[in-house]
Amino acid sequence: IGARDQALLGQLILRRGVWRGRQLLSEVWIEAMATPCAINPEYGYLWWLNTDRARYPAASARAVAAVGAGGNTILVEPEHDLVLVARWLDGAAFNPLLERTIAAIDA
Repeated sequence: IGARDQALLGQLILRRGVWRGRQLLSEVWIEAMATPCAINPEYGYLWWLNTDRARYPAASARAVAAVGAGGNTILVEPEHDLVLVARWLDGAAFNPLLERTIAAIDA
């Protein structure tokens, strides 16, 4: 999957399952996806949660992220209407990238 397709997936999640006026993913699934699972309170349905802001301090507690091999990340940050895709990025470099991106949006 390429960066553009990752961004489109993130956009679908950001828009709460709605694409071109059609509800493709149910609102119930979107809510469940962002609900902590019993095994790990930082994980929902295949998405990492930022509830305590420990994973991504620059993002809000409502942010969610899909993280794959090689540091490929799709971060959805509703507070800034943001989908950020990073590919082959060291995990330690992600939050500084996010900080700079949010600062640019806020400027």
